[in-house]
Amino acid sequence: MKKSIFSLGLAIAIFGSACQQFQKGEGGLQYKIVKDNGQPKAQAGDLLSVHLTVTSDRDSLLQSTYKIGLPQIVNIAPDSIQGLYPGDYNSMFRMLGEGDSAVFKLDLDTMAAKTMRPKPEIADKYIIFNIKVNKHFKKGDLTDSALYAEVNTYFDAEIEKLKASEEGKIASYIKENKLEPLKTASGLQYIIVEEGTGEKPVAGDTVQVHYTGALVATGDVFDTSVKEVAEKNGKLNPMNPYEPVKFAIGVRQVIPGWDEGLLLLPKGSKAKLIIPSKLGYGENGDGRGVIPPFAPLVFDIELIDVIKPVAPDSTTQDSTEK
Repeated sequence: MKKSIFSLGLAIAIFGSACQQFQKGEGGLQYKIVKDNGQPKAQAGDLLSVHLTVTSDRDSLLQSTYKIGLPQIVNIAPDSIQGLYPGDYNSMFRMLGEGDSAVFKLDLDTMAAKTMRPKPEIADKYIIFNIKVNKHFKKGDLTDSALYAEVNTYFDAEIEKLKASEEGKIASYIKENKLEPLKTASGLQYIIVEEGTGEKPVAGDTVQVHYTGALVATGDVFDTSVKEVAEKNGKLNPMNPYEPVKFAIGVRQVIPGWDEGLLLLPKGSKAKLIIPSKLGYGENGDGRGVIPPFAPLVFDIELIDVIKPVAPDSTTQDSTEK
């Protein structure tokens, strides 16, 4: 009976949140406070650690900290900063404190009028922010260095959580996809989907490869040489020729996981490489926010060709020596 009452109460709470109406603020900003944790709200000079998703009113996902696995640090700017206006991006975060969560609709017409910049084409009327505040760093009397020392300590702990969760992410990916990979001494795991009949490359050979790379944790594709895959995953880049890439193997032109994995494959093979971060982008990620720190990766690889180095022309060499 207790379980039934609890389930009913939870369902009512969720339904009530979904039905809650947006309130209107200044500058066309609309907001819905999903949870008010009763803590002090952010002020100028404070910093917030938040998890958020940003979508357009066309239901396009523009940003998600959940995909990266790390929160975003938001600096609360003073009103005196040129270009700020009531109802802007900064205004949203000043309505929140630690433990709060809310949904905001940022009015693009107001933003264009106030900033004197063209209205962005990524949405029609609103950009929608779904925000959860994890931690509130209060400036108060702290020096900037003391404040940012607190943030750095906090962020280091968040990165350690990513590091600790890496093996679990790989194990879950393998289990959920019912894979039976082979594993090398370095920690690389691989599945030969289709074994080629050609020779294996050796260090110094040039290989020609089609590939698709994704994050193990989310399955999100971050890069591919295959146009159809790019289109399917919303990653199409008109500047990309979408053709096999060529590079020398075994000479550190690519991440270690590729160097090791491709040397295991005969020409013509198709394989899946599951690459731990130590063989990928390591503790720093790719630096662009696409591949986070300690992110295991999965690549679908097709080894199309192996090109041997061209031997020096002995005739030309003899002539030069003379």
